[in-house]
Amino acid sequence: MANKVKPAAGWPVVKGEYESGNPENPVAVTTCGSHVKGAGQLAAGAAITGPHKTENLGIEKIVANVISNPNIRFLLVTGAEVKGHISGEAIIMIHKNGIKDNRIVGASGAIPYIENLPDDAIKRFQAQIQVVEMMGTEDEGAIIAKVKELAAKDPGAFAGEPMIIQVGEKEEAAEVGGVKPMSAEIATIQARIKGIQAQTIDIGNMNKLMAGIYSGKIEGILIGLVFGLTVLGIIIIGGV
Repeated sequence: MANKVKPAAGWPVVKGEYESGNPENPVAVTTCGSHVKGAGQLAAGAAITGPHKTENLGIEKIVANVISNPNIRFLLVTGAEVKGHISGEAIIMIHKNGIKDNRIVGASGAIPYIENLPDDAIKRFQAQIQVVEMMGTEDEGAIIAKVKELAAKDPGAFAGEPMIIQVGEKEEAAEVGGVKPMSAEIATIQARIKGIQAQTIDIGNMNKLMAGIYSGKIEGILIGLVFGLTVLGIIIIGGV
């Protein structure tokens, strides 16, 4: 029987949009941008399951909950990718490549910046688990089947104590999870505002163009009318 240990007290240690089950189960599941019922996955061998929609804070929460429970040895990445954030790719890349200058190496999302994970936490995450990619799959039956398959390969608990990430001042860390809000989230809002501004400018330019075309049409009609009346007048005078 696979060796099991106690996770950190109060596990899962970070609040989030997830469902948790037996902490001795070896599989964690992220469904990225999809919402898939978790009961079947938990019964099949998942310790925790839920979506993560951002390529920064969402990933930090997953890493914190994984490394604080050495029994978790697999992370199944499934569900639909999140447009713009590309959070599924980001968590695969942080496990594969780590970070450089706080940016996840190889991630193509809008703001894949990690602020709350020290290097040793990322290295622990990389060493403790195997990432299994099943992106694009939202079928509950297929996800449950994969969880069962991974649970059957349970190698036992990782050889290391539960690792708890404490971030920020004591007052911040006292909250369950201890993960401080990220300035990158502000960057997301700023990026969206800039996008709206750019779209507004484009719409304004398009309105100007259409107004110019409309004015040109009216002017053309008037010139044609004047020209036609002039020609008609010349014909009439010539006939007289």
